[in-house]
Amino acid sequence: MTFEQMWHYGMLAFKNGIVMEQGQMSFEPGIVVLCVGVCMLIGYLIGSLNFGVIISRIYGQDIREKGSGNAGATNMMRVYGKKASILTLACDALKTIIAVLLARFLVFGYLGAYIAGISVILGHAWPVYFKFKGGKGVAAISAFCLVTEPWIFLIELVIFLIILFGFKMVSLGSVMIALIFPLMVFNFRGAGIHIILALIAAGLVVFLHRQNIVRIYNHTEHKFSFGKKKQPKSEPTSEELAEAPAQLEENQNEEDKK
Repeated sequence: MTFEQMWHYGMLAFKNGIVMEQGQMSFEPGIVVLCVGVCMLIGYLIGSLNFGVIISRIYGQDIREKGSGNAGATNMMRVYGKKASILTLACDALKTIIAVLLARFLVFGYLGAYIAGISVILGHAWPVYFKFKGGKGVAAISAFCLVTEPWIFLIELVIFLIILFGFKMVSLGSVMIALIFPLMVFNFRGAGIHIILALIAAGLVVFLHRQNIVRIYNHTEHKFSFGKKKQPKSEPTSEELAEAPAQLEENQNEEDKK
């Protein structure tokens, strides 16, 4: 088995497939079901390693209990700052890359990569290890796109950055790149089952941003800030208010002595 065969078909599928006259592979339905199931399992279990939750617990409190309640890099930026956000983004992207490459090389080739990528988004959003409450899958679909369609990734990255710096809304950029992803895949790859899979991946990301879309429509969506959100000053307590006149009088007496 060559590297090219593993990259295109996957080890499991290639070993159990039938080579046709023109070099194409034919698979029994049972093998297809097996390969799809393995790819989904790989993607979901690895995707369930939600690093927003894991890293925030190192900081002392679950990110799902702070800020917007979302276990993703944007909320990590708001609550814990740049370092925590970058680390979360990198780890969530890395887990996606690992899952997609495992599914592509070892199981079902190009289609396996798409199936695993969708499953990572599912695992990231509804992680089995963290009571099925996770993030919105932006890092997952971005890393999945990077591995499977690198040229599309570069184009979408430019679009995302333009929207982010222009409107300062991560959610708007995320929804837009998700919506154009199937169109870009069709433009680069043509028609095929990969279009259906791209539509599913994009639909998941849009669905997970449904509340953000409502806030964007109502002009109440949070604006992104490139830094840790400053904590608002706390209101004075009743004891502090009661002691304020005495403190002012003491300060005045000290001034008179001078």
